[in-house]
Amino acid sequence: MTQQPSNAASGATDLSEIERETARANVDTDPISANQRDFAGLRGHVIAWLAVGYSVFHLMVMNVYPLETWSYRLSHVGGGLILGFLLFSAHSYHGDRHGGRPLWAKGAVAVGGAGILYGLLCVVAIWINGRVFGEALPPAWAMSTFGIPLAGGSALVIAAAWFAPGPKRQVYDLGDTLLALAALAATAYLIFFARQLQLRAGMPMALPGDMWAAVTGVLLIIELTRRLAGLALVIIAGVFVAYAFLGPWLPGIFEHRGYDPKRFFSYIFTDNGVLSAPTAISSTYIILFVIFAAFLQTTRVGEYFVNLAFAAAGHRRGGPAKVAIFASGLMGMINGTSAGNVVATGSLTIPMMKKVGYKPQTSASVEAAASTGGQIMPPIMGAGAFIMAEITGIAYMDIVYAAIIPAIIYFVSVYFMVDMAAQKANIKGLPRELLPKLDVLIKQIYLFSPIVVLIGALFMGYSVIRCGTLAMATAAVVSWLTPHAMGPKQLFNALDSGARMVLQLVAVCATAGIIVGVIALTGIGSRFSTVLLTLADQSQILALFFAMVVSIILGMGMPTTAAYAVAASVIAPGVINLGVEPLTAHLFIFYFAVMSAITPPVALAAYAGSALAGSDPIRTSVESFKIGLAAFVVPYMFFFSPAMLLNGSWLAIAHVAVTAVLGVYLLSAAVQGWFFGHAGWAARLALLVAGLAMIFAGWTTDFIGLAIAAALVVVQKKVGSTAEVVQDAD
Repeated sequence: MTQQPSNAASGATDLSEIERETARANVDTDPISANQRDFAGLRGHVIAWLAVGYSVFHLMVMNVYPLETWSYRLSHVGGGLILGFLLFSAHSYHGDRHGGRPLWAKGAVAVGGAGILYGLLCVVAIWINGRVFGEALPPAWAMSTFGIPLAGGSALVIAAAWFAPGPKRQVYDLGDTLLALAALAATAYLIFFARQLQLRAGMPMALPGDMWAAVTGVLLIIELTRRLAGLALVIIAGVFVAYAFLGPWLPGIFEHRGYDPKRFFSYIFTDNGVLSAPTAISSTYIILFVIFAAFLQTTRVGEYFVNLAFAAAGHRRGGPAKVAIFASGLMGMINGTSAGNVVATGSLTIPMMKKVGYKPQTSASVEAAASTGGQIMPPIMGAGAFIMAEITGIAYMDIVYAAIIPAIIYFVSVYFMVDMAAQKANIKGLPRELLPKLDVLIKQIYLFSPIVVLIGALFMGYSVIRCGTLAMATAAVVSWLTPHAMGPKQLFNALDSGARMVLQLVAVCATAGIIVGVIALTGIGSRFSTVLLTLADQSQILALFFAMVVSIILGMGMPTTAAYAVAASVIAPGVINLGVEPLTAHLFIFYFAVMSAITPPVALAAYAGSALAGSDPIRTSVESFKIGLAAFVVPYMFFFSPAMLLNGSWLAIAHVAVTAVLGVYLLSAAVQGWFFGHAGWAARLALLVAGLAMIFAGWTTDFIGLAIAAALVVVQKKVGSTAEVVQDAD
């Protein structure tokens, strides 16, 4: 990390109260993305009511009126598709686009729309025939004719939107409205036949209608994912789908007999594919905690977290950077995406860091590293703990306990990095008079009660859904003690905001489900695991290295939830077969999937921070990688030292925790080139050796590390005193 020379005092005093309040308010404001529509008036009210309905539906099913599993998950995905296409355009807006659609695009929308509307009419007829008239058999004309017009029309409208998107940001786009109707038709068909599909999907008796509804669903899921999460995940999903059909012509382990479209697409929309673990988690835990985060925003509790962090650490050396660590850790464990956390808290912390003398690049890097770390912070872990529990069958609380020390080690290492960088560049904190008053904020400590209730209820053994709901209700009640009391309007806004915030994760988890479905159908996961075992030649450490590489590559451009779900399906079985404990293997893969958000060249969290700071994205990603370097060491630490996952005696746990903290301190000093003064390359190399020695379990390596560190302390202090004498002589 390199900073520009400090002028902290003058820079800090330039920060007016108005600027601080404006920046702080951004913590509780959802930014509008580049391709998001911005409705007003009646249009805005319609979308808001749809979003609120989506949130209320989930809360009611989870807490009051349970729904059949497949129907619930299909409603979750279908509702997300409908809202997503109404809210997000195919391409970014740069002001209103001019000129409208060309004639060919209008024709494509008209023809495709006719097919979609006909398909929707057929599905409506199927529902009326079955639910209203009680007929056992659906209308033959509807079953035999709806599929091709619906799927073909959807593909045509998607293509038209891709090449010629709608011109205006403030109005409903006809093409995207038709895609929302296509999502409604496909989802309604699949829900109507959900029980039958549980028996015939993926089998020879699957119907052509099952296939066409699934084809439409897959097209819509992939297109919405492209709009909300970019092309990386879409390309990966496309490769997997193509693999399902190209298997007979592929060499080696990739060869398989191939699958006909009817079997493949009907199989994909089962609980082995789109409705599998990622969507199961998305439809329960993720949406629950995203709505909880929306409650915290609306009640301004999120703002309180940041204010408290500023009051406690803002005056310290490099203050705003340390604030970013605490605030982003708190918000990031609830927020399901690293980049989303950067945008939420970075809108405040990045400008403040720049004010006290940090370079824009460094400001963005610190925020990206801290926000990414929130994804590994218990008890929520950005919903990662819930996904891991679902995939592995390991108890949720066991995962939470195991993740405590590694998460603390990561944040401690980021703190060391920031503190040493501030010493190196002589960056001071903000003057206390410009910071929130700690004594005043302590009197409002009751605003932490939603988090206390959440964690307390979890440790008392209540279900995760009950805990999240109680925390949500607590946030509403505690707001009545503040000027931001939650009334009907604020409740409406929170439910509206929660639905909008979760759409990206709905699309991403559904797409991850497609990939998981291909892996399950073709058996490529087990074959890949076999190859991994062969390459590793029974070496656990080599297998873990391969797992690290695959997890990081999969995670580039993908949110944590999708990256971990896919990596766990492909890599984890092979690692576990080599004798690595399942919890260790999955936590290992999860950590690297998370850290892909700050790993060059595709580092989404760093890119989000660079956009806020106005810095170069690639350089920012490289620097954020350096700041979060400990996270790339921690997984190997708990592999070599199971006590770090609270697996062992208290003495062993305390030993590994203390030596790990010392180890990451020495590693941070090596990276920053600062150890009781400037450290040259020889000293940095010695620090690196000492840090690694402390990290490896064992008293011998600990003594070696301590001996090297002690010798370096003496040398560095002597060098520093000599430098002072020379300076005085000059």
